[in-house]
Amino acid sequence: MTQTRTPEHEINPIFIDRWSPRAFTGEPIDDETLLSFFEAARWAPSSYNSQPWRFIYAKNGTEHWGLFLELLLEFNRGWAQNASALVILLSKTTFVPPGKTEASPATTHAFDTGAAWASLALQASLSGWHTHAMGGYDKEKARLALGVPDGYELQAAVAIGKLGDKSLLPASLQEREQPSLRRPLGELVAEGVFAFT
Repeated sequence: MTQTRTPEHEINPIFIDRWSPRAFTGEPIDDETLLSFFEAARWAPSSYNSQPWRFIYAKNGTEHWGLFLELLLEFNRGWAQNASALVILLSKTTFVPPGKTEASPATTHAFDTGAAWASLALQASLSGWHTHAMGGYDKEKARLALGVPDGYELQAAVAIGKLGDKSLLPASLQEREQPSLRRPLGELVAEGVFAFT
């Protein structure tokens, strides 16, 4: 059964059209295209312009691909093996404030990195590609395998690819392979005071 995404207020279609599929074709992605997604992320807003986001990636078929797949939990590995690229998204947990010489905690590093991820996902969608962010990967294994030092927090793994036919997925996932709906705006927004359940 296909779900219809209908906004409650007028917005640009890019926000409705972007979704997170699991069926990918495995089509190669060229460097220029992939780097354009990171370029969009580079221009995201951040507190004090600290730009805490960092991206480590591997493209399907390259020497690092097997390692990146092994970082994913088995469930995600099963479908993400057909992605064109895998990305590990990190955030730097400290920054040097303007006019200072010593680093301070970056209390908004995760928030700011989320803005960069959204920019990447939207640019990919505009370019005819799809992304799927995952929490289902081994963060400690990734930290060791990728040489991530202290002072950086691992936020998510992201699969990037061209949309494939849902028949590529196990039957249990085929039913879920469609854009998901969202809660009504009234459950997410309140004026003046907290008014949520």
